[in-house]
Amino acid sequence: MSHLKTPILAIAEDTNMGAVGKDQILGMQAEDYMTPEAVDLVARAKAMAPRLAERARAAEAAGKVPVETVREMNEAGLFRVLQPKRFGGYELDPRVFYRVQMALAEGCMSTAWIYGVIGVHNWQLPLFPEQAQQDVWANDTSVLIASTYMPTGKAEAVEGGYRFSGRWGFSSGVEHCDWILLGGLLPKKDGSGALEHTTFLLPKADFRIEHNWDVLGLRATGSHDIVVDGCFVPAHRTHRTNDHSDAGCPGRVTNPGWTYRIPFTQVFQRAVSSACIGALDGAIASFRERAAAHVGKHGAKTAEDVNAQQAVSESMMTTDQLKLVLFRNYARIVECAKTGEQMPVEERLMQRAQASQVPKLCATAVSELMRACAASGTYKTNPIERAFRDIHQARGHIANNTDAYARAHGAVMLGLPNGDPYI
Repeated sequence: MSHLKTPILAIAEDTNMGAVGKDQILGMQAEDYMTPEAVDLVARAKAMAPRLAERARAAEAAGKVPVETVREMNEAGLFRVLQPKRFGGYELDPRVFYRVQMALAEGCMSTAWIYGVIGVHNWQLPLFPEQAQQDVWANDTSVLIASTYMPTGKAEAVEGGYRFSGRWGFSSGVEHCDWILLGGLLPKKDGSGALEHTTFLLPKADFRIEHNWDVLGLRATGSHDIVVDGCFVPAHRTHRTNDHSDAGCPGRVTNPGWTYRIPFTQVFQRAVSSACIGALDGAIASFRERAAAHVGKHGAKTAEDVNAQQAVSESMMTTDQLKLVLFRNYARIVECAKTGEQMPVEERLMQRAQASQVPKLCATAVSELMRACAASGTYKTNPIERAFRDIHQARGHIANNTDAYARAHGAVMLGLPNGDPYI
């Protein structure tokens, strides 16, 4: 495609990237899922990171990732990583998506956050009935979809669909999007009377944005509230979120690739945790650069501070270990998607707990980096300060509630039934 003209080696040889960055770009080619186009997409994200860092403070002040940044990501093809090929996407392994997200987060975690929670929708829409896919992509395959999945929507069955209303919080990047996915509850189709989580797809004309995002971190994500007042949602624009069967995912008829056979939670949860890894990598890079030259008011060199030495080493070990677990676990997820094997519930719960633990571990590491920056590190001119706030903010997402998911896994390992409806 036209947006993949930059040669891989040209990006890897960029002197501004540094030796570690070059090794990462070239080393990715050893992974079987890292096709030349996948490597190029990640390289484009890495090349974009310095520009994102330059825009980060202004984006925070505006409470919104710049339109220019979203346009650049779109033009670079980044939002198409998980999109079906028949709609102009790449239909790549989700590990490519997370690599792109982590690369963006090295420059600006807010940008990486909205990339994750917007870009992942190009994976879910292909599970909807074909008509819903056509509704969104028939005229423009580059349009973006926002979301907020909390099941607060009220749906009343009417002829041909549902009368839908509600208020939702935390719709990251919604100002850049023309469609939205909203959570609600519908009776199961088995006649049991039990309710199940359902995703409703609405165009921009059917919802309004309540601008109320004023928080500690991830300030540029613009994660505002959404209000819907009794709009009509046709039945084909609904998806039973946790029904992973072919009947529950009718879009597989026209999108038969293995990518769309991964359970929803296994794709989505990493989209709200992986940015923390990239943000910590960015904080590490900033800390190393700062510490190499910084001399405190009392004449002490940061590089000679044993606390600084320990903080940077432990932070690097943290991101290294988290990436190893991410890619190891996802290799197993991909294997199951390709073979049709049902992953045991114990394994799925363990993976969910590990994904949710990412922000907690990154928060601990970045807190130590901040401590080692001493008093001068708390100024807004220090990018580590922003990474500190952003990572701690990410811990508040329900999918990152690591204590709850660790307990859910532990309960099953001690002989109790699984209480997680998403697993």
